[in-house]
Amino acid sequence: MNFKNICQFSDDRKVRIPSGCGIAGIFNKHGELLSGEIIVRAIDSMKDRGNGLGSGYAGYGIYQDCRNYWCFHLLYNQATARDQVEQYLKTYFNVKLSEQIPTRKVKSIKNPPVLWRYFLETKEQMPSEKEENLIVSVCMGINHNANDAFVISSGKNMGIFKGVGEPSEIADFYKLEDYKGYLWTGHNRFPTNTVGWWGGAHPFGLLDWSVVHNGEISSYGVNRRYLENFGYYCSLFTDTEVITYLFDLLARRQNLSLDTIGKIIAAPFWIQLENYSDEEKHLLKWLRIIYGPALVNGPFSIIVARSNFMLGINDRVKLRPLVAAEKGSTFFLASEESAICCMEKNPDRTWTPKAGTMTVCFYEKEHYGNSKDCT
Repeated sequence: MNFKNICQFSDDRKVRIPSGCGIAGIFNKHGELLSGEIIVRAIDSMKDRGNGLGSGYAGYGIYQDCRNYWCFHLLYNQATARDQVEQYLKTYFNVKLSEQIPTRKVKSIKNPPVLWRYFLETKEQMPSEKEENLIVSVCMGINHNANDAFVISSGKNMGIFKGVGEPSEIADFYKLEDYKGYLWTGHNRFPTNTVGWWGGAHPFGLLDWSVVHNGEISSYGVNRRYLENFGYYCSLFTDTEVITYLFDLLARRQNLSLDTIGKIIAAPFWIQLENYSDEEKHLLKWLRIIYGPALVNGPFSIIVARSNFMLGINDRVKLRPLVAAEKGSTFFLASEESAICCMEKNPDRTWTPKAGTMTVCFYEKEHYGNSKDCT
């Protein structure tokens, strides 16, 4: 049976529950590796923000031995779907390693899907932009067209681990304590408009992007139709998926700055423009006219990660909580300050980002260019 059809017509999608969700992130901008256990502590401390229908984690720097290869994490609802997907992957890639994602039995997790990972190298050498476009095209092709198969993550030296269960259960299932990374994000889900299922848990990923989100994207329909014009298709039945694709489109393909992207997805209200200078007002008006369908509406707090930065952003009236902190070279984001305390008891600085503003911290290693501090 096609799981995509089950999701599409499930009665669970008609149930509306006020959203909770817990999000957290930790990022060492010098590249020091941290155990996956630290993000589990943070998310598990916010267990009451979820309802057991989804948890997940993204880790960066976890595949040091295979860091030069694309790593695809695949979810198969039917074991037979593997053959179809693997033949498709071999059309474009040399498969350097193919293996089941290591898991352990957890009593509360019953009938998990087949979880597989592939380390891939493109058959042809090509410019990085063309290679990344190929990865996006392959991911869209599998998610949109292959029955019972979904790409969960597709970056280099990173991976996403998610499923239906409480935060500690999902971490235990994936043996997250065996992984070390310099950047981790986590999520504890309280589904609002969609069924709780493995592919719909957060984080959502594409290339080296990963997104965790608390809230509800009321602009999902507009955002989704806008993205389809550029070849992005939403197949995972959760509104957060559009945020991931918007960042890839605006930052990677259109080369917009993060500051500009913040002004697009969390644009100030028209009435607020009078508070800006004439030059800023002119820019904000044009961004709103050109990128209106990319405006993300509704209550949200979001953590977005990529291999060289982590950022947080709220909606324009801060209807969902977000707290930031730093300790030396380590940057923290979370829904609650208590979750940050589970990662670092004595941060140097803690603050609450303003509504509609972006808080970002960049990797400081030389190959990522000039270092930048958290702002």
